Amino acid sequence: MTRPGTYQDGDGLFLKVNKSGGAYWLLRLQRDGKRHDIGLGSAKLLSLLEARQKANELRKAVKIDRRDVLAERKSEAAAKVTFREAARQYHMENAAGWKSASYARQWLASLETHAFPKLGDVATGGIAAADIIDVLLPIWQEIPETARQVRNRICVVLDYSHAKGWRSTEAPSGNSSLKAGRGLPRQVKSRENRKAMPYSAMPHFIAALHRKPAFGRLALELLILTGVRSQEVRLATWSEFDLEGRLWTVPADHMKRGNAHMVPLSDAALAVLAKANAFRLPDTDVVFPGVAGKPMSDMTLLKVLRDMSEPFHVHGFRSTFTDWAANEDFADAVVEAALAHKTPDAVQAAYRRTTYLGTPAQPGARVRLMEAWGNYCAGGVVAPENTASPA
Repeated sequence: MTRPGTYQDGDGLFLKVNKSGGAYWLLRLQRDGKRHDIGLGSAKLLSLLEARQKANELRKAVKIDRRDVLAERKSEAAAKVTFREAARQYHMENAAGWKSASYARQWLASLETHAFPKLGDVATGGIAAADIIDVLLPIWQEIPETARQVRNRICVVLDYSHAKGWRSTEAPSGNSSLKAGRGLPRQVKSRENRKAMPYSAMPHFIAALHRKPAFGRLALELLILTGVRSQEVRLATWSEFDLEGRLWTVPADHMKRGNAHMVPLSDAALAVLAKANAFRLPDTDVVFPGVAGKPMSDMTLLKVLRDMSEPFHVHGFRSTFTDWAANEDFADAVVEAALAHKTPDAVQAAYRRTTYLGTPAQPGARVRLMEAWGNYCAGGVVAPENTASPA
């Protein structure tokens, strides 16, 4: 029967045929004075006899057993909503409220990296405090700030799931089992987790990075040579670079403070970009791609250090750069501008408009600073381009 329309079988059972030829069984029932149509399944999968048997079972459940079969079906559907589905739906529904596109990407990426591997396929209603702790423990001391963000974001998704009816309770409270010192260990001070490499070790470390080509190692080297934060190098795209003009313009939505930042590129930094360009992947503008050409995760750079048995933190290289610059007598204001730090004094901030970049004919203090830092890190010699493919 392919003609669109409704075909009655009797006692509330009917076959519905839509315009595209699809046919499915429905049962119309009355409960508490309200009419409800309950789907039984496709006519391709369910014969008339099977549809009648299923209809009889539902009539008995409603009229004799007094069950709310619609609520039961909703509960069954809710039980199938996974944490991954809930997180992505929450992220999409709140798209207009994110403070920046960069923050929105980072918000979901942190869950994709740290929560989805263990919780992604778990129904939201089945996630307990112990499951969240299992996600957090591997990163709780290593990257404490990120770990706390992941904890909070998991709880936001679970609260959202509760509001949607996908789980019976709100998220476990951060003041109980998910609080440091209770279900989770107390975190050591963040200063200890951002230990900086002594600048005297930099030439040797850069040489070690060159021994095994990989996008993660190239990204870490550019981060060191430019003094940027990890997010800025991980999200970098080729369109941000003026290689001929030796300038990297980091867009505002990639920056912590939401202001665009210009970075002069030293010979050493340009050499890193030349290597990355030699192995540039098709169909992506990302300079240091991760999985499927997307930006690499925030754990990739830290993993490079751990694989090299280095106890230092990625963010600590900004301190390494600062210590070296102070020893070389570069002006504090120039170093602060290179690091894109906010000027603490409001009066100074109002009047200090210079970028210390100068002109191509007369390079400014920041250009000289980054060139000297690049030469120092490279041991006085910029390494030739390595033609081995990065892992």
